[in-house]
Amino acid sequence: MPKALTDLDKGGVVVCGGIHMSDIPSFPYSALWEERVIRSVANLTRDDGQSFLQLAPGIPVHTEIQSFPMTDANEALNRLRTGTIQGAAVLVP
Repeated sequence: MPKALTDLDKGGVVVCGGIHMSDIPSFPYSALWEERVIRSVANLTRDDGQSFLQLAPGIPVHTEIQSFPMTDANEALNRLRTGTIQGAAVLVP
């Protein structure tokens, strides 16, 4: 974990998804500086995933995206910075 954090770019995320994990050793706060994130995920089985996928169509989830061609990546970033994106920005090659 400390090595992953120090190798991570600003604003990056380290995801821990192992079923059996050891304790995280102490590390300097500077490794988290610049909005780095540590995130864990639930350890689910294949059956759990299949059960969820059977339920998913009945859940009223609505996603919103705004697509940008790759050449407009800076525009997409500017809109993210200013909070003018509704939903998620998606870069399309």
